[in-house]
Amino acid sequence: MSSAGRKTVLGALLRDPMGAFGLALVVLFVAMALFAPWIAPADPIKLNVTQKFQPPSLDHLAGTDQLGRDLLSRIIFGARTALSIAVTSVGMAGLAGLILGMIAGFGPRWLDAILVLVFDSLSSLPMIMFALAVITVVGPGTGTLILVVVLVSVPAYARLIRAQTLALAGADFIVAERAMGASGTRILLRHMLPNVVGPLVILLSMDIPVVIMLEAGLS
Repeated sequence: MSSAGRKTVLGALLRDPMGAFGLALVVLFVAMALFAPWIAPADPIKLNVTQKFQPPSLDHLAGTDQLGRDLLSRIIFGARTALSIAVTSVGMAGLAGLILGMIAGFGPRWLDAILVLVFDSLSSLPMIMFALAVITVVGPGTGTLILVVVLVSVPAYARLIRAQTLALAGADFIVAERAMGASGTRILLRHMLPNVVGPLVILLSMDIPVVIMLEAGLS
């Protein structure tokens, strides 16, 4: 997108009160996560049982928990953890879905049928129940949660990319490339990828809040 196009989109967003408010919340959350060590007023894991369940005050703006830890600091550092898990898991799932979806859409039909069967099988798993089952078997942890999100999210991303790839496979410019003897790798990377990645980026950005809520519910 050109700089003029970006300015137009940003201007339209800022003119919409709800859009501007949402943008401000996102920027605040990301900034809080990135600069947590510098803006947190206290050590989030420091125990002080003599100060447990303190109400909001100048020393503890959001009060303290049952172990005397500063709640505001824990919220700020928690934002960093939640955002890192969400971005990592969604990014890994998006990359896997992009690769598998393009292979399914551009590869041989027998491979497409196998991959679609795998996508359908994974899509049938309820995310929360699957997450609880994996955590029970493997054990709780950041890696376990990322694994669950990747396994459950890949089918949706792969299906989107597969549909986009199938729609482009019969386009005139793809047919022309094939007629000129272009390799499948060149067609995928040079022509398919730039045209299918846009919708995936939108879907990934919409799924990040969902993953944050899942992480909060399972932590």
